[in-house]
Amino acid sequence: MMALLELDNLSVGYGAIRAVREVSLCVAEGEIVTLIGANGAGKSTTLKAVSRLMRPSAGRIFFAGKELTRSTPDEVVRAGIAHCPEGRQILVRQSVRDNLELGGYVRRDRAGVADDIRRMFRLFPRLEERSRQPAGTLSGGEQQMLAIARSLMSRPRLLLLDEPSLGLAPLIVREIFAIIRELNREGMTILLVEQNARLAMQHSRRTYVLDAGQVTISGPSAELIDDQRVRQAYLGE
Repeated sequence: MMALLELDNLSVGYGAIRAVREVSLCVAEGEIVTLIGANGAGKSTTLKAVSRLMRPSAGRIFFAGKELTRSTPDEVVRAGIAHCPEGRQILVRQSVRDNLELGGYVRRDRAGVADDIRRMFRLFPRLEERSRQPAGTLSGGEQQMLAIARSLMSRPRLLLLDEPSLGLAPLIVREIFAIIRELNREGMTILLVEQNARLAMQHSRRTYVLDAGQVTISGPSAELIDDQRVRQAYLGE
């Protein structure tokens, strides 16, 4: 399969602190790839570097064969990458529909944006029921659905998904991951950061383990879920 995203020895720092150190990974077209690791391992920082919300201090980022290392966040979105951040970061005073329209801000095809809003409502029926409500009045699970839907409004080829299950009840988590599976079946490529390592590995093709900003283990998820190092460190066994 063709590599859609490639990170080549990527390093990212906060001042003198190197949060990500020489990370190399690839995500092939059509895959779900997951990043797991302890809090502070550099998972979210890696996603922020890909979307250029943070500037890498070294290394290179390639997407669909084009280098994006020095691109602006707008250029990254236009290239086909959407970032659904940890904590959702929706506009709580704006309506559900307004949030979705904002997700398509880089687009000029207004009819296509309207079509995609209808598609989001088919994918997330609860959002249609609450389309005129301020987003801040939604439940936590509904806000997460809105954050994902808003990310999809730019019609990305790659979705960066950061901690989609954080703070949600188990029933809602299952619903969110069913949506992730459906998106992938429809062809969406996903790079997933997820605190629930077992759940993430059950839904992904390959896994990278980050420890103190470095990739320490990588391989097919179905194999790593039975790896003793992973089981002891991240699966609580």
